[in-house]
This record gives sequence, structure tokens and C-alpha cells, in this order.
Amino acid sequence: MAAKILVADDAKFMRRLLRRMLAEGGYHDIIEAADGEQAIALYRAERPDLVLLDITMPGKPGMEVLSDLRSLDPAAKIVMCSAVGQETVAAQAKQQGACGFLRKPFVQSELINAVGQAILPQADTQNR
Repeated sequence: MAAKILVADDAKFMRRLLRRMLAEGGYHDIIEAADGEQAIALYRAERPDLVLLDITMPGKPGMEVLSDLRSLDPAAKIVMCSAVGQETVAAQAKQQGACGFLRKPFVQSELINAVGQAILPQADTQNR
């Protein structure tokens, strides 16, 4: 699959886990950000099809990055990720424009499903 995915998480092991799970699901064009500022800079430079964004990061937290990315590109596809697992956090993320929410620890089938749901509407629009 040709989708470019930005994985933004401060934990290197989590970025590697997501990269492996995505690759096994057929997604190979993956870029990584270790913090919120790097995620914004990489989004500007790379314009990925999807961002997997951790909520809890040092410096600029995920909810701020979500807001900044949506201001930069209102059509940005962003799936929030958190170990918190609180419904209020998921609802807040969706209100601010996230197209999905994944809880850690990740289940590969849920990850691939969320990525597909976020990316496919964009692909369908481009093919019309």
C-alpha cells in the first residue's frame, strides 16, 4: 500500500512496534517523530497520508499537536493513540478533528483497521 504514515511517539520501542505492525499489514512508507515539534516539522515536509499521534509526549503533548496539525491542514488524517484509554480523551480528540482513537497496548488487527478506515475515504475521493 502506498500510503505514507507518520508515527509520532516519544517511546522508541513503541515507534518500532508500530512500524513492524504496519509493515506486516502492508504499509511500508513510514516516518517517525520522537516528539510533538518533530511531528509538526515532518508533517510540513512530508505531508503524510496519516498521522498516528501519541497523546502523552514531553514538550508539546499530542492534543496540542493535533490542534496545530489541523490548523496547518484541516484535511489532515490523524489517529490518536494513548495508554490512558479514557472515553473523555477519545471524545475530546474526535471533537478536535481526530479521525480515530487507538488504545495501547495495540492489537494489530485494530491498528490496521483504524489505518485503513482513515486512509480509504481519502483514496476513494482521489479515484473519482
